[in-house]
Amino acid sequence: QVQLVESGGGLVQPGGSLRLSCAASGSIFRINAMGWYRQAPGKQRELVARITSGNRTTYADSVKGRFTISRDNAKNTVYLQMQSLKPEDTAVYYCNTAWAAPNDYWGQGTQVTVSS
Repeated sequence: QVQLVESGGGLVQPGGSLRLSCAASGSIFRINAMGWYRQAPGKQRELVARITSGNRTTYADSVKGRFTISRDNAKNTVYLQMQSLKPEDTAVYYCNTAWAAPNDYWGQGTQVTVSS
């Protein structure tokens, strides 16, 4: 059974940092590239970072240089370290496989709010 549990979100001031975690079921984690997505109010969900099973990473231009994705294969967990946060980073953040479709299973997400 697929399971994705995101955590670590919260309210942070502009310029601050947060570290998100996602515990994924082993069935989808071990052989898949994983990604962090976000969805802001009134906008479509977008992929912001992805990491392959071999730890190759790619980032959306909007977060490049500020966000770092990593994974711990022993814990079936993927992380997103976010620094220099901006108000436009405010969104619900989700993890999933790097090619997840809108009608696939999604976890509950974790809310990130960047505001002074």
